[in-house]
This record gives sequence, C-alpha cells and structure tokens, in this order.
Amino acid sequence: MRTVVHTRPGEPAQVLTLREEPDRPCPGTGQVLVRMLVRPVHPGDLVGVEGPQEVQEQNAERRTPGAEGMGVIESVGADVHSLRPGQRVAVFPAPGSWADFIVVPAGLAVPVPVEVSDETAALMLVNPLTLLMLHRAVDDALRGSKGPVLQTAAGSSIGRLISMAAVRHDLQLINLVRSASGAQRMRLLHPTLPVIATCDDDWQEQVRHLTGGHGAEVVLDCVGGAMTQDLAELLADGGTLISYGQLGAGTTALEELALVQRALTVRGVTVLHWMNRTPEERAQDIAFALDLARSSPDLFEVAADYDLADFKAAIEHARRPGKSGTVLLTSPRATGPEHGAAL
Repeated sequence: MRTVVHTRPGEPAQVLTLREEPDRPCPGTGQVLVRMLVRPVHPGDLVGVEGPQEVQEQNAERRTPGAEGMGVIESVGADVHSLRPGQRVAVFPAPGSWADFIVVPAGLAVPVPVEVSDETAALMLVNPLTLLMLHRAVDDALRGSKGPVLQTAAGSSIGRLISMAAVRHDLQLINLVRSASGAQRMRLLHPTLPVIATCDDDWQEQVRHLTGGHGAEVVLDCVGGAMTQDLAELLADGGTLISYGQLGAGTTALEELALVQRALTVRGVTVLHWMNRTPEERAQDIAFALDLARSSPDLFEVAADYDLADFKAAIEHARRPGKSGTVLLTSPRATGPEHGAAL
C-alpha cells in the first residue's frame, strides 16, 4: 500500500515522501480496516507537518499526515457488528489518513448515506464539527447578544459554513476576505452579510463604521500572525478573540494586545478536542454533519482532486491565494466483488 510519510517536521513539500508498504495493517478488536478513497488537504494537516521548532529538533518519529477522509471498509475486527466490508464510511479523527489503508475504531467510522457523494463524505466531518465548536464558543462569549461578530477568511470552507449559520441564527456577522474579487463572491453567496476586503487601505475604518464605532463583540480568526494585533484593536472592550487557525505570516506578541487594559479575552478552539465531548453529544454532532451533507452539498466545495502520489501538487494548490474549495487526495477504487461492488 502507498503511504505519505515524514520523519522530521518541516516544509511539507520538502519533508514528505511517498512510500510503498509491503503489508496492510490489520484491524484489532473493535476496529475496522478502511481502504481510503478520498481525503482532504486541510491547513491543519500542513501545520502538523511543519511542527514547532522544538519538535523539529527532537522528533524523528515517522508520521503520516491527515485526520479525515472517506473510504470503504475492507475488513472488520472482532466484536464489530454494526459495520460490514464494502460499506462506505467517513472517518474522523483518523490520524494518518494520507495512506491507502488505515485502521480506525469502529465507533469513529460513520456510514455514508447513499445520496451523499464520495467527495462530500470526505469533507463532512471536520468542518461541520469545527463549526459547531465555534458556534458554542461564540455563544459563550456573546452571553445572549447577537454580535457584532467579525470573521477572517470568510471565503474559506469553514468561513462559508459560519456565514450560513449566521444567516440562519440572525447573527450580526461581518466578513473579512483578502481581495476585492473574493468580496464580490461572498456578496453573491450571502447578500445580507457585509463583506470587507483587507486589501482596502481603510478596511479597519470600514469595520469600525459597521460596528457603530464600538468594535466587534467577538472576532473569529483563522489567520493569526501579524494580523492578530489589528483584529484585537477592532474588538470592543471586554470582547473575545477566538483563534482556530494559523494561516497568516508573522507573529504578534501577547503584550501588544492590551488584554488587561481593555479586559480582552483570547481563546483557542480546535476540532482535535471534539473527542472530549460525551458519546451522546458526539452522536448529536455527527447527526448534524450528516444532515448538512445531505441537504447542502454545495457547502462542501471541491477545488480539485489529485492522486495520492501527486501530493506535492495538491499541497501547492491548497496554498494558492484565492483558492475556492478544498483540495482532495484520491486513491483508485478497487474492482471486483470483494471490494464494495454493491455500492
């Protein structure tokens, strides 16, 4: 089987390699072996490859990127009764999904409804679950208020989900995008939500005008870096900056944010903590993701797909400015009666 691996953190295009493994893994008790067909290239996957400096110096462990994807069950281990070989499933969290085969606990393999495409299924867990976690964090920060809330990277896959939720829940959302063309696309998608392009010299003044001069109650930010100080200055006193990504360049020192003087709160949110929810809560979240995949497949936009062996081209595409949608890594579907012929 093919596996994308790295033995040291660093620039993904430089440290990742494709290896051919002689044997497939075997599922243990309560596990399933999944033949992976489609997996997204998420920004977090690439951040995980790069790693912090101290990890770059100390970690020589072999790792495979990826945490989400869709495939077909190849075999099941002992005590697995609810899943069967040939069944389509979406998996998360599934560390190492950038491989042809992966073993996951049966409870983390979600059967894919027949009306949901392979591509949508590969994207239907991480982003909707992140949306739910951000929604709860915003609710906590607003304490019953309706905003205003300012979000960065509004044209991203998660940004579009946040805009959809804002319209449904009557949240006062202001969208930030990088370019004028991106702003125009967002206005067509959500004409009731204001959009500001940060390429405008006066973009901060535009935000202040839309918030009545008081600032945003909450900032949802997946950019970070040097932009963090600008965003903190656009918060109302007592406001909350919720960080859930690191797409931007540069850094901002904590002392530059006037946290004490303006009683600001900085909070981090990551979908990697989703497993801390109770099994009942996770089941409700999965039901939400499934319903979204069925009813709104257009929210799961695909930018392009590449064979797993072309992972370097996929990474380059995933990092292109102005990209719309998510880049996918694919593997060929096996043929024959033993490999999901009933699908």
